Amino acid sequence: MRFRAMMRNKSPYVAAFGVAALVAAGLTLTPTASAQSAAADCVSDPNAHVASVPTPEQFFGFPLGAGQTRILTTPEIQSYVAAVGDASDRVRTGTMVKSVLGQDLPYAIVSNSANVTDARLKKLTDDIVSLRDPRTLTDAKAAKIATDNPAIVWVAGNVHGGEKSGADASLKTLYELASGLSCDVAKRNDNLITIILPTQNPDGRDANRRQNEYGFDLNRDWFARSQPETDAKIELLRQYPPQVFIDAHEMGGRQYFFPPNADPIHHEIADAPVDWINRIGEANKAGFGFNGACGGAVTVECYFNYATYDLFYMGYGDTVPAAGFGAAGMTFEKGSTSAVPDRVQQQFNTQWATTGWAAANKHEVLTSYFKIWKDALAEGAQGKLEPNEVVQPTNTVQFPVPEQTIRSYFLLPNRQIGDVRKLVERLRQMDVEVYRLTAPLTVPNAKIFGGRSESGKVIPTGSYYIPMEQPQKHWIQATLGEDPYTPFPYFYDVSSWSNPLLAGVDTVYSGDVVAPSAELVRKMEGGVAQGASKKGSYSFPLDSSSASELTFKLLEQGVALKRDLTTGVVSFSPTEVDRAELDEAATALGVTVTANGTAPSGTPLANPDLGLFNGTGISTTSGSYGEARYVLGSRWGIDLKPVGTADINNNTAAFTGRTVLLVPDGSNATGGLNAQGQANLKAWVSNGGTYIGLRNEGTRVARAAGLTSTTERTKPAGYTVVGSHFRVDTATSDPVGLARPSEDFQFNNGDPILNPSTTGTNVLTYPNNATFWSNGYTVGADTLKGSVSVTNEPTGAGHAVLFSYNPLFRAYNENGIHLLANAILQPKGTATATQKRAAARSLAPAEVTAEASAEAPNLGGEWRPIQIQVADADLARTQAVVAKYTGTATVAKADGSSYLTIPNPEGLDIHEHPYLRDLINDLNVAGVPLRSVVG
Repeated sequence: MRFRAMMRNKSPYVAAFGVAALVAAGLTLTPTASAQSAAADCVSDPNAHVASVPTPEQFFGFPLGAGQTRILTTPEIQSYVAAVGDASDRVRTGTMVKSVLGQDLPYAIVSNSANVTDARLKKLTDDIVSLRDPRTLTDAKAAKIATDNPAIVWVAGNVHGGEKSGADASLKTLYELASGLSCDVAKRNDNLITIILPTQNPDGRDANRRQNEYGFDLNRDWFARSQPETDAKIELLRQYPPQVFIDAHEMGGRQYFFPPNADPIHHEIADAPVDWINRIGEANKAGFGFNGACGGAVTVECYFNYATYDLFYMGYGDTVPAAGFGAAGMTFEKGSTSAVPDRVQQQFNTQWATTGWAAANKHEVLTSYFKIWKDALAEGAQGKLEPNEVVQPTNTVQFPVPEQTIRSYFLLPNRQIGDVRKLVERLRQMDVEVYRLTAPLTVPNAKIFGGRSESGKVIPTGSYYIPMEQPQKHWIQATLGEDPYTPFPYFYDVSSWSNPLLAGVDTVYSGDVVAPSAELVRKMEGGVAQGASKKGSYSFPLDSSSASELTFKLLEQGVALKRDLTTGVVSFSPTEVDRAELDEAATALGVTVTANGTAPSGTPLANPDLGLFNGTGISTTSGSYGEARYVLGSRWGIDLKPVGTADINNNTAAFTGRTVLLVPDGSNATGGLNAQGQANLKAWVSNGGTYIGLRNEGTRVARAAGLTSTTERTKPAGYTVVGSHFRVDTATSDPVGLARPSEDFQFNNGDPILNPSTTGTNVLTYPNNATFWSNGYTVGADTLKGSVSVTNEPTGAGHAVLFSYNPLFRAYNENGIHLLANAILQPKGTATATQKRAAARSLAPAEVTAEASAEAPNLGGEWRPIQIQVADADLARTQAVVAKYTGTATVAKADGSSYLTIPNPEGLDIHEHPYLRDLINDLNVAGVPLRSVVG
């Protein structure tokens, strides 16, 4: 961080002109006594600025907003932030982090010059941080802070690389706040600390791509914090916690969206932020300009509300500031087909209106901000969950939050301790207090994740205890809750993100009042428990994604590892590692490494020579291909080798030299392989290769090549699975299921439904009995009963491991990541006797051809097709509207509902889709009651 001060002893609002110049110009001073009013020495002219601060026109050669001739480059953004920071004593600048490709992400902090000195800025932000913990603050002290302190507003742009106008507009906002001499500017600077983060995704901006360099949508990464750009942002938010947060985006068309939001809104977002969001919406209406509200003949350069953009999934740049920081978290969306000056000016107008509202209402906001955390404490003590509500006038709550009391969560330590500790750290890094039990605790009425209950449940020593009676009660429930309880079935993302279910760790919750013997967790736990003798060994259970990462890191360092194929424990000689380095690596991952008096034992693990398929149908800039680059390449350190369609068809060394081939999800059923390529692939597996196929393309390429006997089950009319969790049974004796629990959880996002294999092991199977369970939003999920989501098919000395889902999804599906590690590390020739007998029935070419030709079309790409549910009586009206946009929709009926499915072969979400948002809006205008929308 750097700070450049100028004119320290003069008012920032008159120094550039002097009093005589102001009088000569006919400008008047506006005195004020209120802290919430403008500074006494400000001027009325909105065009008056400090001359020494470079204007955008001076710096770029054109103005920003009206009159702008082109979008800025990333270096221009970085340079201008630095230049303004050097020239204005109201500004501090810093670098938040470096991107994946090493680019700086600059930010600016703007307020009046007195507020941005080192000591004053720290005091002010410490005061705001203290409002988040009413246990340490009296009401009187909180009231004084609300009166004396400025509120904190964030303006963040360009989280999606190709959505650029918000970043440009934020620099116009920066210039006005850094140099403006008007009372309008002074009021903002006296009452606000404004954090401006122009671009959250410089790599994506340069590539004109939504995702970052690893293909991650950074606006889905907020709770997982897997990417450096997101992780550093959350840390900066903790340092400067917002009361208002703008996340500036772009969408299709020529309109503009700002809240009020569409339903659903997550129930644990407090009332105050929602109220602020809606009131800021009124301020934005007044300040928008252009053509005002959309409607009737007004269809471009206008604004709309209550449509498309919800406030539900806990990975967005509005929901996380709202639920995790108590802020008015808001998504602003400007149509990307508008001209550059219109796009940037409208973004600026809403940023300016929002900061104006925040400055005018900062006392009320800070007063209510303190109350958010007081109410959270009281709710947590009572075990009370917030109810579901809707904000759109035409909607009603379809699914209420059930009556229940939750006072505590417990993460059990009996297995997957690395992933348990990783989750503990994720909570602690959002200011959640986590405790470790120092003695067993009996819970009279325990709820066990997966829909089960147990009386008198004993929680063992070492378990992690998360009481709800703490300020972050809302965040705890929003991320740990077994079900998010959607109030209204409208989705353009997932309907389950329960962190314990994603990790597959044993979790218990209860409404009982308990008094455990426990100590506060203050740091990441794990590491080398004790030193081992030279003749002994070190060991750890390879039972988690964290342990998987440690395993591959050791293999990359050349450490000889052995694994017990019954217990899953990995062991190695202490002579091969430096204990201090091992301790550091294991602690960072939450893995406990123990010493043994016996030598390493088990089957040797080979460092894989892994090929990553980038052939026909694979997107190399998003989805599971990018997720593989990140998890396997960046985190695990595997040197991934590209393998193309031609490499397999021609049997080149780029293919045959690999020991493992990973085929990500994609859009082509054969991957472009011809008959010779399919024969080459099967021969390579027979010779000891491991084929791993993910979701649509990965499983279908294997089927086309005769590597599996699985077939796809037809999805019935109305079948809907919107990113939900399911219980699955695990074949724990199989190498792919090794060290997983006999019952596990699996994330399903409308994935293909696979009938069981008759030639291999069905590693994960959906129960076909009363133990079948799911959360989130599903319709017709019973279709999954008896189907499989992971199979391990032996062919000769090799294997084909098929995942019907994407285990790498957003790099937060820890139990799936562990299964993938097992698949990669599976030794050659480990087929069981049952597998060998089944594999003897090798599919004949005719069968392969017949089964491949029976494949259902991939309507959703790497995401989902679009599905609109209406009453049968409304079908004709719906079809008439849909027909204006596409002729590809198909109709199926079930139980009084009609389901219109629109193919989405490129896997676009609603932000990227060319007409989905307009289609839904037209259906609303036509008065068609929508029973559900899945985009």
